[in-house]
Amino acid sequence: MATRITIIGAGPGGYVAAVRAAQAGAEVTLIERDNVGGSCLNYGCIPSKVMITSAELLDKFRRASEFGIVTEGKIYPDMRRIMDRKEKVIQDQRKGILGLLSHHKIRYLQGHGSLKSPGLATVIQEHGEIIEVVWDKLILALGTEPLSIPAFPFDGKNILSSNDALDLRDIPESVLIVGGGVIGCEFAFILNALGSKVIVAEALSRLLPLPSVDEDCSKVLQREMKKRNIAFMVNRTVESVEKEGDKLRVNIGHSRFAEKLSEKDKKPLTETVDKILVCIGRKPLTARIGLEHIGLASDAKGWLSANERMETAVPRVYAVGDILGPAKIMLAHVASAEGAVAAANASGGSKTMNYDAIPSAIFTMPEVANVGLTEAQAKARSITIKSESVLFRTVGKAQVIGEIAGQAKIVSEAESGKILGVHIIGPHASDLIAEGTLAVRNGLTLRELTETIHAHPTLAEIMPETAFKILNRPLHG
Repeated sequence: MATRITIIGAGPGGYVAAVRAAQAGAEVTLIERDNVGGSCLNYGCIPSKVMITSAELLDKFRRASEFGIVTEGKIYPDMRRIMDRKEKVIQDQRKGILGLLSHHKIRYLQGHGSLKSPGLATVIQEHGEIIEVVWDKLILALGTEPLSIPAFPFDGKNILSSNDALDLRDIPESVLIVGGGVIGCEFAFILNALGSKVIVAEALSRLLPLPSVDEDCSKVLQREMKKRNIAFMVNRTVESVEKEGDKLRVNIGHSRFAEKLSEKDKKPLTETVDKILVCIGRKPLTARIGLEHIGLASDAKGWLSANERMETAVPRVYAVGDILGPAKIMLAHVASAEGAVAAANASGGSKTMNYDAIPSAIFTMPEVANVGLTEAQAKARSITIKSESVLFRTVGKAQVIGEIAGQAKIVSEAESGKILGVHIIGPHASDLIAEGTLAVRNGLTLRELTETIHAHPTLAEIMPETAFKILNRPLHG
């Protein structure tokens, strides 16, 4: 008899786990309360990239004269059409996932899934029908939702979540973004390009204050924000919000994380805007799922724990994706990799998850991408390193496409030349990082990178050029 594997959550972790488990011969049931694709497809990765694609195209039209192109008449965003296109892309992707599930004979149940006892789950469907699902192995891929600020919770009108921002029908004249992390910075560039006056408030000392993001990338990004008249403030938090007619009066103080502030930086500030977009993180959807009925406990914030085989503390129960929280890496492609590991082990295999070479892509303007260790992380491990950066303006293709802002940095082990990390801010960084990921994943060296012939003229030429520079053999300065 085939192993009965039930998966709750059909996001990038859950549906990948379902397909891999079915391919391994399991009898698979996939449960989802919303739509297939999870937050990534419906409220995150895909819709935000649709919006930034429109924003980038609008930006290119505004620069058309630089490329010898004459435009006549007013150029402006049509939000209705942008949203229509977003919905079409999402619907097409949903159809593709549902087709995969059908092809692999996966039982798909839409409704609220909950756990009743070890080996038994129930699904309450839209019209109240209750279906019982018996399982031998369980994979939890429950996902997350935007985290709000209790002092001024989401209302969908004035105080927006990232979900709300992805469904805007009108461009606000002004918006203050609370949080200068990945989501906040992406929306800053999107809304700025679409016509909003944007202010970003970040509690830490730099934008993109993630340990995995190279500090020089943050510096370049902040410089590009200034060029686009995107205002930002660091070491600042929003303390309160007051309604003033159709506007919002925002009171801003210094962050409790701030150190060695000047008297000027300690002074409270006030901004008046049309809307506030809160991008301070996400919270797990582990409540009301019945974890207690199978003896599985979350931490105080609702996050679950799993080992490198994606096993929880409860036998036969696995967990993948964002519900593992910041202790792991909260990215869609990581969830998919974790889902594949969980499916293999639930099907009788033996597979472990490796987090050493996880690429990250941030779709700002320009893009930011990284993999492996930063200089600071390598030094914290007492690794003797060599690192260098090369500016995109030295690359012919960057000049051709008119996108010269940014740089590539490689962090290498001093003695062996082994590539430990790659950090890129610039055009198509999200695509270029794949080569860096391959290098870090396979322990490649600087010399091996320089001996790999790259096509000309391409942006990828910045990779061997950076490696040559570390080896004291630069071609272009």
